[in-house]
Amino acid sequence: MTQQNFTASIELDTSPMVVFKTITDDVSKWWGGPDLHGESRKLNDEFIIHHPDAHFSKQKVIELIPGKKVVWLVTESRLGWLEKDKAEWTGTKMIFEISAKEDKTILHFTHEGLVPGKGSYERCSQGWNMVIKERLFNYITTGKSFYI
Repeated sequence: MTQQNFTASIELDTSPMVVFKTITDDVSKWWGGPDLHGESRKLNDEFIIHHPDAHFSKQKVIELIPGKKVVWLVTESRLGWLEKDKAEWTGTKMIFEISAKEDKTILHFTHEGLVPGKGSYERCSQGWNMVIKERLFNYITTGKSFYI
């Protein structure tokens, strides 16, 4: 039986390029806030999100297709609250696929490697649902950051 990667999707009343630019240019406005350091705009850019004692992850931009796709590879991680493999995010990918559907844009997010059975799955799927379906959605639709 194949394990399912975590996914979340949102539908937006804006263009695929606006969604793409928001994901690449404004990560600190919807994920990480003041705990984000680095860049995410260009291929091979790297950024770190560090919430002391809880979450550390370093992402590298490994694929960019303007208006269509963004992929980040987690090159280092430490989830301090996990009892066993605190680095289980290392080697996983965060994939943002953007498509047009009539007058809407669909953003489909996959955290490849975050699967049921992993120690972080339950907590991180709740977190990703909040980040994608609330914080990113609201930032794209209102322009207001969760972190301000």
